[in-house]
Amino acid sequence: MANWFITGCSTGIGREIARAALEAGHHVAATARKAGAVADFADEFGDRALALPLDVTDRAQIAAAVTATETAFGGIDVLVNNAGYGYMSAIEEGDDAEVRSLFDTNYFGVVDTLKAVLPGMRARHSGHVVNISSMTGLVANPPNAYYSSTKFALEALTEALSKEVAPLGIKVTAIEPGAFRTDWAARSMHESSTPIADYDENVGVRKTMIKEFANHLPGDPRKVAEAVLMVTSLEEPPLRLLLGRDVLKAVRDKIAEMSASIDQWEAVTKDVEFPRGR
Repeated sequence: MANWFITGCSTGIGREIARAALEAGHHVAATARKAGAVADFADEFGDRALALPLDVTDRAQIAAAVTATETAFGGIDVLVNNAGYGYMSAIEEGDDAEVRSLFDTNYFGVVDTLKAVLPGMRARHSGHVVNISSMTGLVANPPNAYYSSTKFALEALTEALSKEVAPLGIKVTAIEPGAFRTDWAARSMHESSTPIADYDENVGVRKTMIKEFANHLPGDPRKVAEAVLMVTSLEEPPLRLLLGRDVLKAVRDKIAEMSASIDQWEAVTKDVEFPRGR
């Protein structure tokens, strides 16, 4: 059995991962900004569950939560960076403070948590980092430009990290869910407070569509949890795991479009070097 540390466990995918890991017999530090939101895990699973307060934008709180977990369980084998939220806005509409706050949670919160957990994994020459990314980390569309930017950054971080820590015995996987029925598009969603009318027929329409379908999305968060448990049991896990028919189609379409564009402009791409002999 492994020792897990999971951020953002109050609802949705994070909560389902925590429950699935506990039901599988693992030790789990389930964290949330308010520890009361995850206290029921300790009530139900006893000493195998640790309910901890954690705001991933607070480095001191990250350090305290990681130390408490290592003290209680003896180390962290699986880190799941799940905490995050959405933000809908046209790029021009984006509020500077809101966008920076979004990056502080969705990206820098992951960076700071990694820096707290990796020393223990390096010392043991083992561990698995699971970063919960998104379809929007691979394909960007309105009104999620800023949210996508945080996830594109997370994709780059994950890819580079996997190459840095592989020689140290540490595995890394990005999970890329499509549209799942969680609070992401409902209660947890943030939105620009200064919409611009010129974007109503494009960005505005898509904002409305996302909100209207928030409670009718096809993905089951429990299936994400089961996929995460499966991936963490593998000797050679994938760097990226797409979850959902929608993300599969979107990524394949993007790859096809990119490939066609690369072929179309190949001559220009190659014609940028000094003539040979100079």
